[in-house]
Amino acid sequence: MDKDEYGHYVNDEGVEIRTSTDKYGRDHIDIYDSCPAENPDHGSIHINYDSDTGKGTIVDTTSGEKETTDTSCYLTTACMKNLKNNFDDQCYQLDILRWFRDKFVSQEDKERYYEIAPIIVDAIEKSDNKDNVYKYIYNNVVLYCVRKIEEDNFDEAYSRYKNSVLALENQFVKPVKQQPHVKKLILS
Repeated sequence: MDKDEYGHYVNDEGVEIRTSTDKYGRDHIDIYDSCPAENPDHGSIHINYDSDTGKGTIVDTTSGEKETTDTSCYLTTACMKNLKNNFDDQCYQLDILRWFRDKFVSQEDKERYYEIAPIIVDAIEKSDNKDNVYKYIYNNVVLYCVRKIEEDNFDEAYSRYKNSVLALENQFVKPVKQQPHVKKLILS
């Protein structure tokens, strides 16, 4: 990958990549489909991520509209951690789960997830085995639910999704409130 006249990395298709770290230690990766200085109608993806806390956002403008994903979502974070260099906020797994959420998950369950997921992510990030927890979530919730959705077994996917929220809440949220020293993972 070569650098352009502005000092930014550009590939053969004209995709420009900029990386930086701000004064708070947050990493930023900005990806442009063309040089913003030369094309005001460029599309872009901005990844803002604090690797210490796991918090951040992914802002995607490539579709013409601004879409923001909060990495405080434990399903997204699990995908990020497991797909690493191949992670894309529009990856197959997250697209399938979002479609399923929009078509089958009750409003009440969605609201509960959005309320509790950031708390679960915070608790996981403080645990000694956070990488194993995210791997478990990816393999036993994300991939399991995707497989069941592909099989049109929506009831089983919904059940696993809902039970995982409850299990993670019981494992990470309630013990933190009751006993802050609890740092183990017992999910089955």
